[in-house]
Amino acid sequence: MTKQDLINASAAAAGVTKKDAQAIIDAMLDSVTASLQKGESVTITGFGTFRISHRAARKGVNPRNPQQTIDIPAMKLPAFKPGKTLKDAVR
Repeated sequence: MTKQDLINASAAAAGVTKKDAQAIIDAMLDSVTASLQKGESVTITGFGTFRISHRAARKGVNPRNPQQTIDIPAMKLPAFKPGKTLKDAVR
């Protein structure tokens, strides 16, 4: 399902225009992104939790020159942990 498919399905389910559904979905995604940028987790009860995962710095191998090692810096990554209701629905 693409974002446009999600907008179409949401508009049909809620009985609103596609433009309104797109504005709502964009606002929700912007809010989740802003919270994650602040380092906060976002919990949607029954669906799951978006959080920031930390990946430690490590050594890697240059794929073009396997003899050369490179330093891979530490970074933050978004992560999602599904909730029980979502897990049960998918099973």
